[in-house]
Amino acid sequence: MHESEQLAEGAPRSRRMMIKTMSAAGAAVLAPGWLAAQPAEPPSTVSVPPRDFGPGAAPVPYPDPDLVTVDPSFNGLRVGNTPIQRLWTGGLWCEGPAWSSQGRYLVWSDIPNDRQLRWLEDDGSVSVFRSPSNNSNGNTFDYSGRQVSCEHLLRRVVRYEHDGTVTVLADRYDGKPLNSPNDVVAHPDGSYWFTDPPYGGQLYEGVPDAPGGPSNAQGLLRQRVGQPAGVGESQRELPTNVYRVAPNGRVAIAIGADDLPGPPNGLAFSPDHARLYVVSGGNVHVGDVASDSRVTGIRQFAEFTIDGVACRTDGIRADVFGNLWCSSNAGGSVGYSGVTVWNPAGALLGRIRLPEGCANIAFGGPKRNRLFMAASQSLYAVYVNTQGAAPG
Repeated sequence: MHESEQLAEGAPRSRRMMIKTMSAAGAAVLAPGWLAAQPAEPPSTVSVPPRDFGPGAAPVPYPDPDLVTVDPSFNGLRVGNTPIQRLWTGGLWCEGPAWSSQGRYLVWSDIPNDRQLRWLEDDGSVSVFRSPSNNSNGNTFDYSGRQVSCEHLLRRVVRYEHDGTVTVLADRYDGKPLNSPNDVVAHPDGSYWFTDPPYGGQLYEGVPDAPGGPSNAQGLLRQRVGQPAGVGESQRELPTNVYRVAPNGRVAIAIGADDLPGPPNGLAFSPDHARLYVVSGGNVHVGDVASDSRVTGIRQFAEFTIDGVACRTDGIRADVFGNLWCSSNAGGSVGYSGVTVWNPAGALLGRIRLPEGCANIAFGGPKRNRLFMAASQSLYAVYVNTQGAAPG
């Protein structure tokens, strides 16, 4: 082989080697700075810097890192190619999301701002739906598509009829005013079940008692200031019971206050309506619905402490498989607020991490396969591979 041929043949190899050498050297120089600018894992609620949920945020890689599998069966409930989205922010304390299948919208309460908000599925817009809302808290839609709301301010449960009139379903028991109805669920037999804790007896989310009542024992709070005429004249007189409103309007105790460790909060039926789940003391308790509509055999459903962190719940909903989806408010424990998911036996399946404490949840969307999460100041949503067991 001639020398010219050797040079010609060697040149490409030399250039390839030079390029490789330069690339390796360049990578050695550039890699440390490049890696330092990127989180080791996809951005999430626990990464540094944390994930941005704002409208201009970069897309997250799939699967969403804030959908956390604890038990492998959760992989059958989560969707691998969908993100957690923040749909809206700007509230003070958001609760009570409920889905209207007829209107294809979500309604929820911003309690301190005394309003209900509505998110439209067709264009994603948010508007004030009802103001004032009488400091409404929990909402649902019954099996006829009518909205039912719990009102702190007027201590009652109301139903909005299709013609726009308002029906008072319950405002008293045994002749005494209710405390502050909190959450409500509908039953296929036409009854409504609701909890009645005292949480609305405060200036921020309702109205304190008249002087001498438990939330205004010294009578120093001027409970009527800023309120409509007639509001603020009642005192808390009843225990914190769970009630059932029969189709004929009769109000009866379903769970007495003595059967729970503390005031009741959120509630949900199992898909077959044989069991009623009730939140009390930040945990979930479950009982069997008897033929007389009393709930018996009440026991703790699960211990809501995960990795040593108290993941206290407020609102709960069941899916068609009987799994229980529970809001989580873990305070300052970043990465534990959001939603926890449990199977019917009380075993933890997975978690949804949010950057805010979550108060209430609802299944919605046209296929009822989207989980909406009312979390402190914002509304979040994520598609799931299951459906809500009940309307609203």
